[in-house]
Amino acid sequence: MATPTSRPLPRRLRRLAPLASLTFAALLASCGGGSNTTQEMMQTAALIAALTPPPTVDRSCEITGGNGSVVVGSGDPGDPAAPEPASGYKPGFKTTYAKSYMVVANHPLATKAGCSVLKAGGSAVDAAVAIQAVLGLVEPQSSSLAGGAFLMHYDAATKKVVAYDGRETAPAAATENYLRYIDDDRDQTAPKPSARASGRSIGTPGVMRMLEMAHQDHGKLAWKKLFDDGIRLSTDGFKIGGRMAAAIASAAPNLKRDAEAAAYFLDAQGNPKPLGTTLTNPAYAGVLKAMAERGASAMYTGEIAADIVAKIQATTGADGSVITPGKTTLADLAAYEPKRREPVCTTYRSAYYICSMSPPSSGGIGVLSALGILENFSLSDYAPTQIDLEGGKPSVMGVHLVAEAERLAYADRDKYVADTDFVPLPGNSPDTLLNKNYMRQRASLISMNKSMGTAQAGDFGPVPLGIDKTVERGTTHFSVVDKAGNVVSMTTTVESSLGSYHMARGIMLNNQLTDFSASPVDADGHPVANRVAPGKRPRSTMAPTLVFRGSEPGDFLMATGSPGGGTIIQYVVKTVVGALDWGLDAQQATSLVDFGAANSPTTNVGGEHPAINTANDGNNDPLITGLRALGHTVNTGAQSSGISTIMRVSRDRRLVLTGGADPRREGVALGDTFTP
Repeated sequence: MATPTSRPLPRRLRRLAPLASLTFAALLASCGGGSNTTQEMMQTAALIAALTPPPTVDRSCEITGGNGSVVVGSGDPGDPAAPEPASGYKPGFKTTYAKSYMVVANHPLATKAGCSVLKAGGSAVDAAVAIQAVLGLVEPQSSSLAGGAFLMHYDAATKKVVAYDGRETAPAAATENYLRYIDDDRDQTAPKPSARASGRSIGTPGVMRMLEMAHQDHGKLAWKKLFDDGIRLSTDGFKIGGRMAAAIASAAPNLKRDAEAAAYFLDAQGNPKPLGTTLTNPAYAGVLKAMAERGASAMYTGEIAADIVAKIQATTGADGSVITPGKTTLADLAAYEPKRREPVCTTYRSAYYICSMSPPSSGGIGVLSALGILENFSLSDYAPTQIDLEGGKPSVMGVHLVAEAERLAYADRDKYVADTDFVPLPGNSPDTLLNKNYMRQRASLISMNKSMGTAQAGDFGPVPLGIDKTVERGTTHFSVVDKAGNVVSMTTTVESSLGSYHMARGIMLNNQLTDFSASPVDADGHPVANRVAPGKRPRSTMAPTLVFRGSEPGDFLMATGSPGGGTIIQYVVKTVVGALDWGLDAQQATSLVDFGAANSPTTNVGGEHPAINTANDGNNDPLITGLRALGHTVNTGAQSSGISTIMRVSRDRRLVLTGGADPRREGVALGDTFTP
């Protein structure tokens, strides 16, 4: 049945349409008053009101909760920012749809900050600055203003992809044994209380310098306006969420060594502040205000920088413990430079063009290497079954092929990839490790009947480097698309949960240098690619990734990435394969069981996922038993991905954005959303 507004107004009423916006008094005055006139005008006004569509309410950057639309951070029922215990997996996440802009981040308050910037007309990079300012506050276990990051940016106007490197650096005074010995000559004992908890682990931070560079290139709104949400939340307060509460409880003994950290995270009795506690951080707000007014230099020079350096150089803990100081100086902070780098890119199945982060991250090469091997197999034949909101049940052969390809990819990245400003790649190019002929050779090593267990790296002749098995840890990720179609995929980190346990000016300091190999040589005495050197950036596995349709950038399809340290490659490959090979939507590909392998006989199958049956040691689950029959050692421990995915797809003959937030974390997707 047609509604009154679905057909043209009669001519006699079209004459009255301009009066619809008048107040009753103005309408009456325009007709000269009078009782008859008054009665007529009341009737006319009522008729016009009935025929005039109600004003549109902008619900952008809100979510649909139990009581309708909910503003994130409002505290109303259904608010996703309401603190709740950390969960291994929360089923039921549905794909979010947006018309023209979207943010997916791992904390609702950070997502809201970025979305508000986009709603105000900001660029994807503008949103990234606002998101980082909030993440460092509400996710100090995963991010920090004094941490590092990698950012992939797609410019819709120029159709160009640029990789921004904000990785931390080792200080100028660092030696190759910086993490190994207190002193190379006089005291060859390990740093105290450990390399991570000493000042030696703290790298010169890079994330804010990097964001400033990206903003100079692609910013639209004024820099000083991008810190408002971070300043407000740190001043007025926010509530401790589940993952943060768990991190504080786990780190409490280490936090007691730092007076500032202890006062912030622990109560007067020294107990961890629990879930739901309201925290304010005026010192953090002060840093944001300073950077808003003076740029990133406010944190890299002057009083704030001096306080950071003083904390790095501390020799005694608040509890009287001995701490080995770091050798970072004010000159190290002042000299830090972010870098624009060429991304690593390749085609996939002749249908897609994929770009990811270049060294010093090994993540991009690792992801593209695994995909380059996998395109030699018909993965679509091995799609998950019983596909639902959670992505379905992965097939045995699908997991087997992906895990085998990753073993080969990890073998190469372990041996050859480090900071290319210090250690060149074989052939001085990523192409040596990624070209199609080499990928076919690597694919030929995969058996359909048995796992290889541990793969051997490719042979590129005599290379004076030893294989590096440095363990890497967690971080956080967000993806952004703005109204103009510009895209950011950014992975940002403080390294381990709550970093080095050192706090300065309300900011957690990273322990990023422990991503270097502690020993500069392997067991055979060969130099390790990822050894410490002055000014060098530690290798990472972060892999912010962009996917385009076709054979070059231009037709944007997907932005994704994840935290997870050394397993990031597995999380990103799973998501990309889920979307491109198995036809899963943004949320399904993100929610799908986390699976894959580094270069060992162990294959991960995330036991937190509802599709996996871990009872009876997994012997009742056909995926687990099927993999074991192929020789895989299966680990069903809970995975801790934090995948944030945005895809641009066609719906009802128009392009829209779809978003997926990882149900293993606390994030949401927001934008100018609509219900399809």
